[in-house]
Amino acid sequence: MSSGAYAVDVPKGYRVGPWVVHEPLASGAFGSVYEARRTAPADELPRTAALKFLPTGLRTPRQLSHLRELAEREAELLRRLRGPRLIRLYETLTVDDPEHPELDGATVLVLEKAEGSLAGLLDAPVPPPNGPALLTDVCAGLEQLHRSGWVHGDLKPANVLLMKDGSARLADFNMAAELEGTHAYSPAFSTPDYTPPELLWSEIGERGRQIRETGDIWAFGVLAHQVLTGTFPLPGGTAPVRRDAAVRYARGDDELRLSPELPPEWREIITDCLARTHAVRAAHDTGTLLRRVERAAGVTPSRRFHRRPGVRRPGRPVVIGTLAAVAAAALGVGLAEALREDRITYGYHRCPKLSVCFFSEKYGNGEMCAWEGDDRDWLAGGRTCPWTRTTKVQSIFNNGDANSPAHDVAYYVGRDWRFRWKDLYRDEHDPVGCTSVGQQGNLTGTYVVLSHRWVEECGADPLKS
Repeated sequence: MSSGAYAVDVPKGYRVGPWVVHEPLASGAFGSVYEARRTAPADELPRTAALKFLPTGLRTPRQLSHLRELAEREAELLRRLRGPRLIRLYETLTVDDPEHPELDGATVLVLEKAEGSLAGLLDAPVPPPNGPALLTDVCAGLEQLHRSGWVHGDLKPANVLLMKDGSARLADFNMAAELEGTHAYSPAFSTPDYTPPELLWSEIGERGRQIRETGDIWAFGVLAHQVLTGTFPLPGGTAPVRRDAAVRYARGDDELRLSPELPPEWREIITDCLARTHAVRAAHDTGTLLRRVERAAGVTPSRRFHRRPGVRRPGRPVVIGTLAAVAAAALGVGLAEALREDRITYGYHRCPKLSVCFFSEKYGNGEMCAWEGDDRDWLAGGRTCPWTRTTKVQSIFNNGDANSPAHDVAYYVGRDWRFRWKDLYRDEHDPVGCTSVGQQGNLTGTYVVLSHRWVEECGADPLKS
């Protein structure tokens, strides 16, 4: 394995507790997974496992805080939830190896080893013949998570693992979050192809982004269409193009055009999962969805996953499309408030490609200023943003080039973000915010932004010029 190919590069033969690292299995943005074998006897541990290394040691303080949060999310969920459709956690270890600073302090999750992932299966030229059965397993895993009060937050083929017996299990829970009433809070990261339209432009607060069970239901609809047809349900040859198609669909400008290869029962299921709004999707919880998927797949129902009729988690409202709004109005609740989410107008589509755009109103509305390059002073130079003299920036869209070395954008209250040592204690040289490429949403600060620059990644050292 070449150096740098993995988020955490672990040499073959490296020892962590009773485990010896063997072959690499997978890697993502935040961690790497290796096959490992146990050297010391232990009745409660298997002979072979998958070790997931999360680089919680050698990073900047901001990156460390973020990575530790991701590690804690995944470990907490796997410690509290056990089930046949969720990957199993055996133990959590921390690397203590000062002689190898690149590994020292890393968190290691010792997980049940899988044979592969759904992503690998979908690389084949034809859809998998056991696709319907796999979708039943995926939906059962989601039902267990939701019934226990958790949202996955990053369902996609790479996070569905295939076991030796041919079944599928959900994995990678570092974006998962526990519900607090109707919402949960998750880091502002997601895979655009599996993100519902309302989250593509959602507000990002101090605790992260609000997510709900209906986000997982949207992701399941996309994944099911892929498994059954080998294609995405929204048109486009690249993820940004499909993201734009999702925005047009959510606005009502385009209709949903599913593959003609879908059988009628699956077409109905996927259509419901890909409803334009959260409110309509909320009528189809994963308990009901699982029963429909089992019937479509011809699989014997598994009662252990079904919520008992008439029983629902306290604090979870039952929403059935526009009927819920009518009922709310009849009970004295304002109809405008009941339908508030569905009546928001979004203006992010005005932002030119390869640009970062700042808006004077929420959801990409109001005045807009767009830049392709850095700007140390929005109020001077060849291109200005005059409304920022009196008005706060309230929303942003980073429509930059994901292939560029500097593709995230940091923004500042100061007019000149270039660091000078005499300004070490001046706050305007610290970014007040940073938005990753492809992200859009409302800003929660109460500041007037006056400069910005493109950076390699959000969370990088602000002292680097």
